[in-house]
Amino acid sequence: INMLDELFKHQAALNKRIGFDPDKLHARFDPQLAGEWLNNYIDAASNELEELRNCTFWKHWCAEAKEGRRFELHDLQNARVEVIDLLFFWISMAMCVGLDAHDVVELYRQKLAVNHQRQADGDADHHLEDALP
Repeated sequence: INMLDELFKHQAALNKRIGFDPDKLHARFDPQLAGEWLNNYIDAASNELEELRNCTFWKHWCAEAKEGRRFELHDLQNARVEVIDLLFFWISMAMCVGLDAHDVVELYRQKLAVNHQRQADGDADHHLEDALP
């Protein structure tokens, strides 16, 4: 968890510089403020996902697709940058819903067990909230 803790710490400091104080939100949860910032980060992450997709030849009508290269990753360096940008927003979204690094690891472990069980059972129709305590 130490590396993830470090990322959360750095992201909290950056978020404070832009006006979102996750520590203050954690101390006194305000669902309106949390929702506003969560939507800001959802919008930003959506944009980063599009930028990441643009690192591939995803358009079925493009020349590369017609050459049989559809979905080829043609800009690896930029794709890596976009993935890291997504990480910035992902951590911020976690903070908006009151998660810290420890919470993320615990919930990930629980959800991982659920997902493995679903794969074993051949069942992918249940929701996380049905399986977590």
